[in-house]
Amino acid sequence: MIKVVRGNPTPEELAAALAVVRARAAAVAAAGGGDAPRVPEAWSAPTRIARTATPPPGPRSWTRTYWPA
Repeated sequence: MIKVVRGNPTPEELAAALAVVRARAAAVAAAGGGDAPRVPEAWSAPTRIARTATPPPGPRSWTRTYWPA
């Protein structure tokens, strides 16, 4: 079910949006493999953010506890 949350689309705009959604659903169904588990995207991997290990404890180690750029 599609529900318009904001705005007041014309019947032509609504038909165009529905055509896009139906075409996308048909393409996914035709591609098959919809039951395969999805692999997490690489951009969300924690290793991408923290590339180095945490600093060893010691005096002034707090100065090195930042997210590397």
